[in-house]
Amino acid sequence: MPAPDLLLFAALLTSPLLPPRQAGGPPREDTIRTSAGELVITFVGHGTLVLRQGGKVIHVDPVGREADYSTMPKADLVLITHEHGDHLDPAAVAAIRKPGTRVVVSRSCAGKIPDAEVMANGDVREESGFRVEAVPAYNLVHVRAPGQPFHPRGNGNGYIIRFGDTRVYVAGDTENTPEMKALRGIDVAFLPMNLPYTMTPEMVADAARAFRPRLLYPYHYGETDPGKLVALLAGEKGIEVRVRDLR
Repeated sequence: MPAPDLLLFAALLTSPLLPPRQAGGPPREDTIRTSAGELVITFVGHGTLVLRQGGKVIHVDPVGREADYSTMPKADLVLITHEHGDHLDPAAVAAIRKPGTRVVVSRSCAGKIPDAEVMANGDVREESGFRVEAVPAYNLVHVRAPGQPFHPRGNGNGYIIRFGDTRVYVAGDTENTPEMKALRGIDVAFLPMNLPYTMTPEMVADAARAFRPRLLYPYHYGETDPGKLVALLAGEKGIEVRVRDLR
């Protein structure tokens, strides 16, 4: 019979990280089959996700306002898209570190988390057994003031993480940039959709039609109605839009 601690570990891997939603609400987790085994995606909130596969845990933009990170599973890999407070929370990162945890950040986060590794736009690495690509994340249209975009080019990353034959793209705070629209072979995409900081539903639909993810999750959408994106992509063959609670 397996040791009690192994049984507890197995239970943690298969049980939800967060309390279930109320009846009728969107699920907390989705499970996606890949050639390397099941990928479990936990929708923590806003721009915050947890990705689990094969006993390994990836946290994306862990932020304490979205969950109690003292109760969350320790990370093998942490990915931070950029420096804004709804994405970068050093205390949350500290709470999920363990010996050997790798923390990857964008250029704008350099020096803000101890022992973090900076990935520049376009970098590709193997991290904790996963292939990770850094995709530019920036504004083209929306600005704080003339010449001052909310997210300047070169500061932030989106990340493509490979799980066997499945590539998951978490875009970070960005608009429908040429680099995004040139992507190919994306199976699952998380695209931000809130104004004035990221994209309109029309921008998200434009990007999705260009790079054609198999599954599209709008995230970081604040008060934007995700139903608008569902309507825009209705009948678009090969793209399934899934709405989860990621305000």
